[in-house]
Amino acid sequence: MCVAFAALDALVHLQSSKGSRTLPITDLHRLPEDHPEIETQLEPGELITAVELPALSFGARSTYREVRDRASYAFALVSVAAALASAARAVPGVVLVMTHENAPHMKPMPLFMSKEKAAGGDELPVMQDDRIHWNGQPIAVVLAETAAQADHAKSLIRATYETEPATTAFSAAKAKGTKPGTFQGEPLKLEIGDAEAALRAAPYQVDVTYFTPRHNHNAIELHAATVAWKGDELVIHDASQGVAHMAWSMAHVFGLDEKQVHVTSPYVGGGFGGKTLWRHQVLAAAASKLAGRPVRIMLTREGVYRAVGGRTNTEQRVAIGAQPDGRFDALIQTGVVAMTAHNNLPEPFVLPARSAYAAGSIELDVEVATIDMLANTFMRAPGEAVGTFALESAIDELANLMEMDPIKLRIRNEPEKDPTTGLPFSPRHIVEAYRAGAERFGWHRRNATPGTRREGEWLIGMGCATATYPYYRMPGGAARITLTKDAQVMVEVAAHEMGMGTATAQTQVTAARLGLPIEQVRFCHGDSRFPGLVLAGGSQQTASIGSAVMAAQRELIVELLKLVGKDSPLHSLKPDEVAGRNGGLGKSDELERFESYKATLARAGREELVVEARRRLRWKRSIGRCIPTARCSARWR
Repeated sequence: MCVAFAALDALVHLQSSKGSRTLPITDLHRLPEDHPEIETQLEPGELITAVELPALSFGARSTYREVRDRASYAFALVSVAAALASAARAVPGVVLVMTHENAPHMKPMPLFMSKEKAAGGDELPVMQDDRIHWNGQPIAVVLAETAAQADHAKSLIRATYETEPATTAFSAAKAKGTKPGTFQGEPLKLEIGDAEAALRAAPYQVDVTYFTPRHNHNAIELHAATVAWKGDELVIHDASQGVAHMAWSMAHVFGLDEKQVHVTSPYVGGGFGGKTLWRHQVLAAAASKLAGRPVRIMLTREGVYRAVGGRTNTEQRVAIGAQPDGRFDALIQTGVVAMTAHNNLPEPFVLPARSAYAAGSIELDVEVATIDMLANTFMRAPGEAVGTFALESAIDELANLMEMDPIKLRIRNEPEKDPTTGLPFSPRHIVEAYRAGAERFGWHRRNATPGTRREGEWLIGMGCATATYPYYRMPGGAARITLTKDAQVMVEVAAHEMGMGTATAQTQVTAARLGLPIEQVRFCHGDSRFPGLVLAGGSQQTASIGSAVMAAQRELIVELLKLVGKDSPLHSLKPDEVAGRNGGLGKSDELERFESYKATLARAGREELVVEARRRLRWKRSIGRCIPTARCSARWR
């Protein structure tokens, strides 16, 4: 491009705090001389504001001119970062400095929950242009032989920005208007009766606004990944709550087939919603592609706060109207949350109020105010954590106003069925829990007047609150089981271990159902090439993959019974008639009809038997539960 501009006698317009000046483009660049790291005549803080093409004489023709017939070429001022990156490139050990000017083409990350396997935190372009969307957005990546060299080189990069209007304050965002929030594709607004009218008519009322701040993910293990290209295959070793989701999403970003991306994540040192797909993994893969070598990237603690989403701030109004006996006539929980325009996860703080208490009328609503900020995401108990705080605080304030025992007030409003759907509850023991807790904690000794008990410099109080959490079962559960001729079992699932005991639980279940010592069972997880598509989130992974493991175990029994001959004690038996015990299969009610796994495979001349089962969930709305079905396959050698 510079050659074309030079042929057209282009002029470069420069701007700095000292004023403006103009240079012929042929004078812009300088020879290396004693300072090879300095490539242009730009002074510190000086910006290229435009490149001007002098008007052509009448009738003149130019191939360059016909390409683009504009009188000037405007440059975004952030592109100065590339010129100022030359000092970083000159640092010993630096392999690559990547900015938007040399980054490979990448599609935006598929936004989390927009597709079945989407895992991206936002849907903005990743280092494809000079636009800045939030404070903390990465604008350059430095690769070096050591972390110290990379850190030093990074410190030498300077970027100058052109200021544009932005919304960075919650109050300013609210003043611009809000939009209705949705969560998992469902609206968060719900109205049953006229709650405002019931509130005004109620003899006892509380109407309070609560504020909660933004929360950052802060796992002990920092976000880090090791990335390498093997030809056209992308290999990622990461700490991820969704290896299969990441593989599909990264394939989308780089225009690959899903099978060309291999993600491994044997352990996750803390997640709670934050260990999914963010920009650092994408940038590491892009830098690795440019450099032609593996890349290890790790965010600093500050980097986590700036590049990984968390829980957004909330403003919640909770209003309750009650009769003298404590029964709720009106329950209102509405408010506003902040959210960037490039993701769709407003904090659903109304979720607990949907099922916690009965009320004559209910109004729930979450509105969204749009802010130019880092995208927020799932964070431990999304909705419940901050929504319960506001709801339970308001109930305590009502109990204080009515001079009623807080436990008694809560029990008085315990619903017989789900107050918003009308469906029957599964086992619900809140009242028993409150009564048992009151007895064990000595609730009868409680002083109802706040701030009256002091031990030294500490004020000691006694309180109560109701906590709720949903029961989720995510679709996509699948498992593969391999049984070898020496009765060793390997279970493979694209599951995740964050310390909640996934591997332990599934190993125990498999060993018990197959009748094997636990030492002969190995549970393999954290690999996108294993079966399954279940996230580690929502406290549902064990249940979701457990049913798939059980389905695979049943399929294993089906295939084993196909191998037995007429001379086997198991001949003619059906799967429902046998069970695993003592390292083999036996008829449930006839102990003498038994054959070991080793004997079955040896009799059939098999080295191993491999089965795979996928559990599909279909929603039966009439009773509000998931009905699992199975699809199975098998192979052997």
